[in-house]
Amino acid sequence: MALAIRLYKESDRERIRRICYETGYMGESVAWYWKDPESFADMFISYYTDKEPESFLVAVDDKDEVVGYLSGCVDSTKADDPVAIGAKIAFLNLGLLRPSIAPTMWRAIRDAIFDLVLSAQTPPKPFNDSRWPSHLHIDLLGDARGKGVGTKLMDEWFKMLRQVGSPGCFLETLDENKSAIAFFESVGFSRHKKCDPVPGIRTPQGARLHRQIMVRSI
Repeated sequence: MALAIRLYKESDRERIRRICYETGYMGESVAWYWKDPESFADMFISYYTDKEPESFLVAVDDKDEVVGYLSGCVDSTKADDPVAIGAKIAFLNLGLLRPSIAPTMWRAIRDAIFDLVLSAQTPPKPFNDSRWPSHLHIDLLGDARGKGVGTKLMDEWFKMLRQVGSPGCFLETLDENKSAIAFFESVGFSRHKKCDPVPGIRTPQGARLHRQIMVRSI
């Protein structure tokens, strides 16, 4: 399969939202814990397709079909907060009453209360450091992995950041996602600070997961 990198087009939007849902749990589908593809995509990909498409890179096959993407943000202070979108879904859109997503939402509330009251830990906050003002998310379908596509997407993203003068970039991943961390380290990222427990999201066996921030200077 011949793969190429290009900029996002509006016609890619629905395909990208589906990939976001199909790869949102450490490269696998989130359907086992979040059964509403639209709200998941609204939380985690809508800002990048709808408000900063000029920073969005896609990997396409020889039929120009998207098989992966890198959604970037040059100035992270401008990005929508997925937690705020999730709160809107929970309360204004009655997500706490919808069987498709309510169990995970209620668990997130319980986890946040547990972490605050019993562990004196506040829920993870948006990362803000002027040394690394930009950030990214990267997702590839299974057939596109292991072919150097992720590295090519990263190289193009770093080139874009140099052109706009960004001094650095960060990303968030799960500490339990060892293959992702190894890949990010291979393209120059390093771990930043200790990881935080993530409210709501668990392994299929019920274990807590932890957010790991990684940074790279440009």
